[in-house]
Formats: sequence, C-alpha cells, structure tokens
Amino acid sequence: MLKPQDVCLLLKIVARGPEPWSYTQLAWELGMSASEVHAAVKRCGEAGLLRLNEGWGVPDARGLDELLIYGVRYVWSAERGGLTLGMPTAESAAPLKDLLPATDEPPAVWPDPAGEIRGVALEPLYKSVPVAAIRDPVLHELLALVDAIRGGPESIRTVAIRELRNRLGTDGAQPVPKISHAAGQRRAAHQVLSKDKDGKERQRLHRGRH
Repeated sequence: MLKPQDVCLLLKIVARGPEPWSYTQLAWELGMSASEVHAAVKRCGEAGLLRLNEGWGVPDARGLDELLIYGVRYVWSAERGGLTLGMPTAESAAPLKDLLPATDEPPAVWPDPAGEIRGVALEPLYKSVPVAAIRDPVLHELLALVDAIRGGPESIRTVAIRELRNRLGTDGAQPVPKISHAAGQRRAAHQVLSKDKDGKERQRLHRGRH
C-alpha cells in the first residue's frame, strides 16, 4: 500500500529530471533515512508508478498524473488549521501565487517554527516536506501544486492541475509524456572517465548536492 512519503519521492525524482539518482542522494535531499527511501522505491515500483532499471528509474507520467489529480485528495486530504508560522504552500507559493488574483485571506503554510510567514496551517504530505522544499525550489513548486489539489477550492484546483500536468508532460502538448519540465533546471551530470579493476575505461556520473 502506498504511503504519503511515496508521493514525495516520486515528485522529487520528477524535480531532478531524467538522470540517474542514488538512494543516498534522495535520502539527503528529501530529509528521509536511506531505509525510508528504499521502502518507498519498492512500493512505487510494485504499484507501477516507478519504472526501475538497474537500481534507479523514472516515474510513469500517466500513472502519476492519475494518482495526483484523482487520488491524493481523497486518500491524503489537506485540512487547514489555525494561524501559525510556516512555509508557503498551495496557492500561497509559486507558481500559483503569481497566477491567481491576490486576496485578503491569510496564506496557506506548512507549520514550521523557523518559518517567516504567518498563515493558516496546512499539514504537509510528510513530516520532512519543509526540509525537502528548502533544499529544492522545483520540488517546492510541485508539492505546492499537489497541496492545492489536495485542499483547494475547485477554481484553484483547476489551475493547479493545469500547471502540474505541464510539468509532468501529460497536458497533451507532448506526443509522448516526458518527465520532466524541471529537467532543464537541473545541473547536468558530469561524466568522468575512470578505469575499473580490469583496466577498462567506464563512465561514472557525479553530481553535487543541490
């Protein structure tokens, strides 16, 4: 059975773009343990949401589209609470805050004692979401869009769905869905030639943490 952290994992891989990843990288970037990431990858693979190949993989765009747009708000609905300090999400974060008319309503925020914005509390999908969002602005946008779908009114959900599908490549603009819009925003992997124990050259992928 899928867990909410599995959605965070899939969105993180979308945000990284179509390049190899490691469990250690994902664990640090998501604020999770390596064992949590291993378990999430296994569940996503078994559910058909992650196409695995030699220990890593990419999400199935259409399957992820269906999960995020038709499933998440029923399984992990987003209820809003009282005023608190936190980090902007849903319609109060990019990209929706720049696409929707300004209102006098307090912003939606993930509760965070270190947050600098006071707004209405909206519980994140998973406890490490604020940390993961700070480490990756592209992931922050994806998570905010999903929050708008989880707990926003129909008018906001409609815009959020459009923006999310644009990033997943499932909006019909592409003949074949591709993950992801975020790929161009990621640093390209550096290919370094090295020699294995038999003296043959091989390529390794090196990436710094973002």
